[in-house]
Amino acid sequence: MKTRRSDRLVDMARYMLERPRQLVSLSFFAKRYESAKSSISEDLSILKRTFQERGTGLLETIPGAAGGARFVPYMLQDEAETFIEDIRQLVDDETRVLPGGYVYLSDLLGRPDILRQAGRLIATQYLKDNIDAVMTAATKGIPLAQSVAEQLNVPFVIVRDDAKVTEGPTVSVNYLTGSSKRVEKMELSRRSLKTGSRVLIVDDFMKAGGTIQGMQTLVGEFDGTVVGTAVFAEGRSMNRLLERFTSLLHVDTNLSANTPISVTAGNFLKEIYKQEA
Repeated sequence: MKTRRSDRLVDMARYMLERPRQLVSLSFFAKRYESAKSSISEDLSILKRTFQERGTGLLETIPGAAGGARFVPYMLQDEAETFIEDIRQLVDDETRVLPGGYVYLSDLLGRPDILRQAGRLIATQYLKDNIDAVMTAATKGIPLAQSVAEQLNVPFVIVRDDAKVTEGPTVSVNYLTGSSKRVEKMELSRRSLKTGSRVLIVDDFMKAGGTIQGMQTLVGEFDGTVVGTAVFAEGRSMNRLLERFTSLLHVDTNLSANTPISVTAGNFLKEIYKQEA
């Protein structure tokens, strides 16, 4: 039975939202709904306008026999600033301060609503970039990396400090931690990352950046390219090892007895929206 337009629009929107950055042919939709390609093209025009007006994302249409439509999610600046302010207030709590100047974020990085928005925001920076994989360390940043990977519709790989027998052959590198200046080792299964991959590194919290620098070295062992680095929050550090990264929040801890924590917006305005924060 031929599908009504209203039903088509709902199902098409759901289908595209669940498959970001995947090219879907007009023929697929025409067969799925038993409708003419001209009708499908009109439907896509409606979705494209709605997605853009609502700030949901960009619906690209590619002409030709091999063409179709592709949904690319993004977040508008106003929504991003509101989201950052909401999480800033949640993090700005002195009971979150941990020994060593770290901050407790596990509860926030376990909330699907925060992860979904953070993933959209980080993915916005890479609208026009080809990314093959998202990389993170085996820490509390795994849910965030998975959320970003979902928005980019690419695999995410986890770097570990101890190889498991189930990982098979691995590639390992030594790296210098930024805070304690100890030499540590991280490993990644050879099957996890294809040679020559373009990689986005994502982590939950960064101080000096030693772990991230180690992951950058590991990407090089696969002859890959680090497209960018994004963290949920950055802490204060006197010996930062990285120059370019995107942070959603900037956290200062142990400033004084009266000010155990201070949280401000990170550099996301400058890096994602190309404006001075």
